[in-house]
Amino acid sequence: MKIADLIAWFEEWANPAWQESWDNCGWQIEPGVLQEQARVLVCLTPTLAVMEEAIAYQKAGISVNLIFAHHPLIFNPPKSLCSGNPIAEMARLAFTHNIGIYTAHTNFDQVQDGTADVLAQILELEQVSPIVPTQAGLGYGRVGVLQPALVLQDLLTKIQSRLNPPSLIVSPTADLQQKIDKVAVLGGSGASFISAVVKTGAQVYLTSDCKFHQFQESRDRGLILVDAGHYATERPACDRLVHKFRNLNLDWVQLSQQDEDFRLFIR
Repeated sequence: MKIADLIAWFEEWANPAWQESWDNCGWQIEPGVLQEQARVLVCLTPTLAVMEEAIAYQKAGISVNLIFAHHPLIFNPPKSLCSGNPIAEMARLAFTHNIGIYTAHTNFDQVQDGTADVLAQILELEQVSPIVPTQAGLGYGRVGVLQPALVLQDLLTKIQSRLNPPSLIVSPTADLQQKIDKVAVLGGSGASFISAVVKTGAQVYLTSDCKFHQFQESRDRGLILVDAGHYATERPACDRLVHKFRNLNLDWVQLSQQDEDFRLFIR
C-alpha cells in the first residue's frame, strides 16, 4: 500500500477535521514520499530518538519512510529553523533521509479503537460510551461498567499490571475495599474533564497529568482520581494502531522502541 493510500484510509476513519482548534493533526513533514510503498514506524511522540531509530532501520536495509505519531511535532508555527533546534533537526533529517512525519492527535482520541477506547478495552469495561460526545458514537474519554465489580485495591492492581506505569498517583481514600462498578478513562491530559466525569456517575477516573488541586477537587466531588501518567495511558493505542496497519498488509510496520516517557521516578 502506498503512503498516500494509507493516509487516505486513516483519514476516512479519523478525520483531521475533527481536531481541536489548538491542535495540529496531519502532515508535519512530507518530503515527497506519498507514492512510495508504506514502511511505517509508529510512535507516541516524534523525537530525535525515534528519527534515529528510523534511520538505523534504513541502514539495516529496511527503508522506513514514515513516522506515524500521536503527538504533533509542531504545535505552534516556528519563527525560525536553526541548527541544533530539535524541530529543525527533525526537518533536516526527514528531508535528508526521505522520512515523512504524520500526526493523529485529538482526532485519534475520539474514534473507536482510539486512545480512550483502547483504555476501556484494557480494563474490560462494558456498556461503554463517551464522557463527552462529539458526534454519533464518538467523543472524548469513555465511561463504562465493571462486570463483576472490583474493590478499589483490585482495580488499582489491574491498572498497574495492564498499563505498567512507573507510578500510580491516587486520590486519598479511607477504604481500598470500596466496591467499584463504574469507571471513566481518558488517555493523556484529562484533568479538564473532571466535571464531565462526575456527571456520568463514575466512581473512578483513570487519566494523567493531574495537578494537586485537581486531586482535591475530585476528592471533594466524590470521585477517585487515578493518574497513571501520559505515556502509560496513551502508548497502548499506538500498539493497537500497529496491529490495524498490519491488517492492511503494509510492506513493513513496527512500534517504536525509542519512545520516551520523559519522566524518571527515583525510589
